[in-house]
Amino acid sequence: MCVFIWGNAQDKIVLYPEGIPCNSSETTIEPVRIKKINHQIANPQLWYYAVAVSKKEVPAILVIPGGGYKNLAFEHEGIKVAKWLNQIGISAFVLMYRSPYWEPKPCKSKVALLDAQRAMRVIRQRASQWNIEASKIGVMGFSAGGHLAASLSTQFDLGKAAKENQLEKLSSRPNFSILIYPVISMRKELTHMGSRKSLLGGNPTKDQIILYSNELQVKSDTPTTILIHAKDDSVVIPKNSILYHEALQENKIPSTLHLMEQGGHGFGISSTNKSTQLWLALAKNWLIQLGIIAD
Repeated sequence: MCVFIWGNAQDKIVLYPEGIPCNSSETTIEPVRIKKINHQIANPQLWYYAVAVSKKEVPAILVIPGGGYKNLAFEHEGIKVAKWLNQIGISAFVLMYRSPYWEPKPCKSKVALLDAQRAMRVIRQRASQWNIEASKIGVMGFSAGGHLAASLSTQFDLGKAAKENQLEKLSSRPNFSILIYPVISMRKELTHMGSRKSLLGGNPTKDQIILYSNELQVKSDTPTTILIHAKDDSVVIPKNSILYHEALQENKIPSTLHLMEQGGHGFGISSTNKSTQLWLALAKNWLIQLGIIAD
């Protein structure tokens, strides 16, 4: 087994100590690097980055890196983002989730969402331990990770009362969502085809396409959301964000959409293009307006 480069994480939390659902991996592969993970994840985890000691409870955000549902841009859209969130007073949890590309049917389309739902439950269960304000737990996703964050925001549950596992009785609903150049739709004319093929295979059914097209799944209890996209993104066209924003508006859910003139795709937090870094201020100001963090 290889050793992780931790990237200053305070803790590494195994999501399924009792056994992994839809487990197709018989290996114990773990990455020797965290910059980009390009293989099957054997043991989904949360990497916890805490803010400095605070006398009061702090907000938390589940950070979901992208990578076309095949790779995980774990440093670029995960660890660096977590450290920025710490700077503005938010504890962060970077999700190392199972990428559907590596998973066989029938679990291919299910594993990533199962991992995201479990991650939210874990954060809620241990909120007191981590000094987290339970009413201020959000999700932030990038690209295909944005699709997963949007799926978590539209396909959550408020707890499964019949489950014996106490963790499963907790809600998987985020209190708010931040979606950065997200894949939203699985419809052919809108989607990123690599992400769609990784998630649903080469010949998805009509029902699968509808279920995983998040612009079609918005309901009145979908969390308030901010979407940030570049107009010149040719990998994930900005209409993904536009349609999700429209669906939120139609359901009277407070939402904000920012379309930047330039930036392309995948600018994350480390781009040298100053114009794309405007999203950090936009997201921070939105969080202030929402009352998640103080001015």
